[in-house]
Amino acid sequence: MKKIVLESPGRFAESSAAIPKPAPGEALVQIERVGVCGSDFHAFYGRHPAYTYPRVLGHELSGVVVDVTPNGKGIRTGDACVIDPYLSCGNCNSCLNGRPNCCYDLRVLGIHVDGGMQEFLSVPISQLHKSDTLSLDELALVETLGISAHAVARSGISAGQDALVVGAGPIGIGVAQFAAVAGARVHIIEKSGWRREFVQELGFTAGPATEEKSADFVFDATGSAEAMSASLSLVATGGTLVYVGLTRDPVLLDDALFHRREMTLLASRNSCNQFARIILLMEQGKIDVRRWITHRLNLECVATEFESLPGQSLLIKAIVDMQDGKTARRPGASNDQ
Repeated sequence: MKKIVLESPGRFAESSAAIPKPAPGEALVQIERVGVCGSDFHAFYGRHPAYTYPRVLGHELSGVVVDVTPNGKGIRTGDACVIDPYLSCGNCNSCLNGRPNCCYDLRVLGIHVDGGMQEFLSVPISQLHKSDTLSLDELALVETLGISAHAVARSGISAGQDALVVGAGPIGIGVAQFAAVAGARVHIIEKSGWRREFVQELGFTAGPATEEKSADFVFDATGSAEAMSASLSLVATGGTLVYVGLTRDPVLLDDALFHRREMTLLASRNSCNQFARIILLMEQGKIDVRRWITHRLNLECVATEFESLPGQSLLIKAIVDMQDGKTARRPGASNDQ
């Protein structure tokens, strides 16, 4: 099988390997779609502290099961699935306290161990979530949505409250959608004019800044230390600020303001037990990501085209089509956008 390896920052190489044989409790999945994440770009440029090299990237993954033994999850050969890339130990305090996303020994496919930019992947059956109706494109974006859904769940926001989302990348857009599902009034702050137009077409109000002094809940999805610091001033008295985006730079905090408004500050890490709920909401039509996919490339083009993706205009989400027409898709299913 083919795979694309990021051998070092800025350098991809194509290689081949034997198709893996699933161990007991695992399934062999033919990878169909890989969503390109901002962390993949950081890995390419050598700016992400969690990556080691060489590494097969890809943690936003959908595929078709091609080999599996009978199991309690009802996963069968031919099922289209999303792969939950978060491999937790199940035994540490975080796992035992219901926070596997904060596992002391967390391994993430495509980050700590090799991920999905290869034609086949053997994964624990427990990490598979199937859908009989969603496309492979939609399933590939469930992991991205998981980060957004977890952030909104962490916040405790409810119907009738104000949500201010800072940053209209995929994570921020997802936060806006899940906050709307919770019944919140949502406004988005985004510097980019075309991104503002994009989220307005999705039904949200958006501006380059806000004339409102505060909001009950502020979600910063920028990953910018400067923006994260400034977001503090947007939080209402008694309100909550959730840092969804991640930065390695120090974030300055106006302590006097923080205390004066008696805010709650939350960090939100990865996704935590959200995949099944997200798939249900997508199947019900309450969450829709089909318009997110603005750019596509196939596996053979990753080495030559990946570097140019961040600079391309109108980029929301890029998808790598792994099989490029060679597919094990289940019969009768639609697997396009």
